[in-house]
Amino acid sequence: MAKAIPIHKLANEIVNAVREYTEDVQEAIAKEVDDTAKKVLRDVKALSPKRTGEYASTFVRTNKSLAAHGRRMYVIWNKKHYRRVHLLEFGHALRNGGRAPEFPHLRPAHDKHVPQMVENIKRIIQNGG
Repeated sequence: MAKAIPIHKLANEIVNAVREYTEDVQEAIAKEVDDTAKKVLRDVKALSPKRTGEYASTFVRTNKSLAAHGRRMYVIWNKKHYRRVHLLEFGHALRNGGRAPEFPHLRPAHDKHVPQMVENIKRIIQNGG
């Protein structure tokens, strides 16, 4: 049974209900983005080329969220071999005129998990957290 709300308190009750909904949705979205970033990092490490294994092991996930603006963002990057990532991902020209093969590892991991994250976020918003 619904509780009776005096008309002069109706606006405050609506504001409180919207605030609770917003907080629940924000927390659920933050958790979903965090979980997706962990999955992408795991796949990047699994898909990256492994000669000695050092290149794959130095990928990290950094939180670049802007709390004041309500934005959640993680960056997956290589802590030690950051100059080499684009060369391995896309290939590069060799001195003798040939091309080094590409080893895509960032884009496949991103393309695998981000569409599912978007669908999960839509469901979170529809269900209210």
